Amino acid sequence: MTVPKERKTISRRTTVERIYPRMVELRRLLHRYPELAFEEVRTARMIMQELDRLGIPYEYGGVGGGIVARISGEPDGATVALRAEMDGLPGFESTGLPFASLNPGKMHACGHDGHMAMVLGAAALLKDNPPQGNVLLVFQPAEERGGGSRVILRSGALSDARAIFGGHVTGHYRVGEIMVAAGTITAQSDGFLIQIQGRGGHGARPHEAVDAVVVAGLLIVAIQTLVSREVNPVYPSVITIGQVSAGSAPNVIAETATLRGTMRTTLPAVREHLFERMERMAKGIGDLHNAQIEVIINEGYPPVVNTLPESDIARGAAAKIVGQEGLVAMEYPSMGSEDFAYYLREIPGCYVRIGARREGWEHIPLHSPAFDFDEEALKIGAAFFERVARDAIEAYA
Repeated sequence: MTVPKERKTISRRTTVERIYPRMVELRRLLHRYPELAFEEVRTARMIMQELDRLGIPYEYGGVGGGIVARISGEPDGATVALRAEMDGLPGFESTGLPFASLNPGKMHACGHDGHMAMVLGAAALLKDNPPQGNVLLVFQPAEERGGGSRVILRSGALSDARAIFGGHVTGHYRVGEIMVAAGTITAQSDGFLIQIQGRGGHGARPHEAVDAVVVAGLLIVAIQTLVSREVNPVYPSVITIGQVSAGSAPNVIAETATLRGTMRTTLPAVREHLFERMERMAKGIGDLHNAQIEVIINEGYPPVVNTLPESDIARGAAAKIVGQEGLVAMEYPSMGSEDFAYYLREIPGCYVRIGARREGWEHIPLHSPAFDFDEEALKIGAAFFERVARDAIEAYA
């Protein structure tokens, strides 16, 4: 009979209020001790201690691996997964929070501390009232660098998952808002390295040299025209050169220069076109100035593409938590990237955005040393993850 379970789930918000202090405690504890990609030792230990406290069994892949816990309701029911990330970012925190990072040069500047607390909160709710199927709680390493989702996939821990759901706090939306959309919601992320080989010389005799700095400057300016003049404006794309290195002294003409950057695209054809044009542009400028230029592409995360049925499930679950007025439509894909994309290449699922800005707060972007979020968002996230797991299991029955 499903009636008793249905009655027990009516007051979910009240139940979330009950566990909210524990979620705040967990979030702040995790925030104090951030660890970088594939180094999540203490973080993993804190998560496992909480799972032990809740009485939820799990498997741990060791340092650099992930934690996958399992809440079993009815064995014959469907299995769905909820995902959180464990890693922090390099950087010196400037929030001034009483629970600011105690690990110098590392901080949770992307909200992963909140994501872990939300999924652990959902775990408490699901454990208290087991679902009609099975829920996998995925705590993965290295979302920021290294594509840690692939570690989880290679482990085989998700082999029986019918769907996977994840989310991210954002200051672009207010607490009480959730963005759910089907299709492409983030961009393909690729890195590139451009190495310029000129001929060094004395700064007083430029005619005897091939100045790698001049060539780099021309290439930097030229590359900016690739998006503005080579791509249809309706197709989102970005090229950013974030690092430039060259030269050894003020009076020496640099023999070499290096440019490093990132490219974001949402369509494979646009991605290939931009890479082809970048290489052609580099060759042309190199020939013009008698320099050798090599372009090296480092493939990054693929785009996150939410599947339609799972997006419908997530939208319905979100509406039950924040109401129709709290649902936010996506106007255009984010040009950021997310390794949740690797899960969606193998498992249907949906990735959402969870509003985390308090009314009146200044928006501080992700990855900023001053980043923080309103902890009231923990309630929304935990309630959503619990609800979407139950609704998905019911939909697959």
